[in-house]
Amino acid sequence: MSATANPSTTATTDDRSKEERLKQYLLDRAEEGEMYFKGKFIADDVDLSPKEIGALMVKLRDSATELTVEKWSYTGATTWRIEPA
Repeated sequence: MSATANPSTTATTDDRSKEERLKQYLLDRAEEGEMYFKGKFIADDVDLSPKEIGALMVKLRDSATELTVEKWSYTGATTWRIEPA
């Protein structure tokens, strides 16, 4: 019998690390004030797809107490506005 990782636990841990990586990136960028961005333009910087960034931004909007996250507009892709809380 071989031991295997529990897929639901692994996915949850991976999602948390992605969320933390994105949150830290945004905190670093927003140190000096507000910032506007589209996920597709920071995807390479955080090693995530634009779709993953969009899903994580919705989570961060509700959970990140260090940041104010606002869905700003949609023109070709969602623009997000962040600033330190």
